Amino acid sequence: MPDPASFHVADNWAGFYYELAVDLGSTDDARLDEALKTMWSAAGVEGCFGRHGQAEEWTPTPCTVASLTEYGSLDGRVRLPTGERVVCTCMAVRGGGYSDWLDFCLPTGALDNAKVPIWGDGVHEVEPDHNVPLNDWLADIARQVFARVPFSLALTGVEASGADDAENLAGRAPDRRGHGYLLPRGEVLDYFPPNV
Repeated sequence: MPDPASFHVADNWAGFYYELAVDLGSTDDARLDEALKTMWSAAGVEGCFGRHGQAEEWTPTPCTVASLTEYGSLDGRVRLPTGERVVCTCMAVRGGGYSDWLDFCLPTGALDNAKVPIWGDGVHEVEPDHNVPLNDWLADIARQVFARVPFSLALTGVEASGADDAENLAGRAPDRRGHGYLLPRGEVLDYFPPNV
């Protein structure tokens, strides 16, 4: 059985990403750096490595925006709330002057190898009941980031980054949600789990 925490098992990096995607609402490097460090720590990520292009080589690197810029993403290993260790990656989608998204990603290949159920009927529909521990854990990471770097929206789920926009939501989560939504209410971050 493949080790879901091994960088060198190609299947671990296959598929989609199960994400915590945070819309930081600005393109400020200092905010992105603080959010990255807080996210890494809150998730309990082991190590921080930069991958050299498509090569199967990883170099230990500091968990900073400079490293994220140099490598495009940062990789590590994390213990899920269900106990399994899997590879993880973090990347930033820079907004070209509008907004930065910071994405903490669990490759679905690694989740599959760890036998963590995330799919519904096999047509890539998220089954919320299977994901309560994972979604709650990602929501807790978002709360810790929010306490250090307030933001206007975070989403959890498969390929969540950019799936919605804080401005369009006007502070309200949709009634039918394929992703988890985290929206601020004053200094509190409310979590609305996926329900479809």
